[in-house]
Amino acid sequence: MGQRRKARECALQILFQLEFNSADPKALVKVYWEHQKASRQVREYGTWIVEKILDHGEAIDRAIQSASKNWRLSRMAVVDRNILRIAVCELLYETTLVPAIVMDEAIEIAKRYSGEESAVFVNGVLDAVGRLLEGKADEPAGPGQKGEHEQKRRNDRA
Repeated sequence: MGQRRKARECALQILFQLEFNSADPKALVKVYWEHQKASRQVREYGTWIVEKILDHGEAIDRAIQSASKNWRLSRMAVVDRNILRIAVCELLYETTLVPAIVMDEAIEIAKRYSGEESAVFVNGVLDAVGRLLEGKADEPAGPGQKGEHEQKRRNDRA
């Protein structure tokens, strides 16, 4: 399993815990990593995903809601909703990734954690999100927006 897949799965587990736990999110993330054997890259990217979703949850949820016509977020399965949040987060804020790969990863994670029907659902919603975002694909990213995690990693290496 690749590092990003592992980070996405860890982020999913953290987000799932946050749905049912009123603890401080940063404290929960810290405790999660204390009990997880993971590389530095997995920890950094998993934490980045969770923090980005916590910071920009409304925008991410709006994108999902706009793409899922007959579904309210609150009615979606918790696992499916959080898989969608992770993928939409990456589509919005990490444009160095190929959208088709982000979507494929989300579908594979849905198959593993939720089942075949959920994978079909996730695929449909992400396809609609992708079509909604295509019109914005040519816009340059502003500071602190798209591709931010990848740029931070490049700066860390320098």
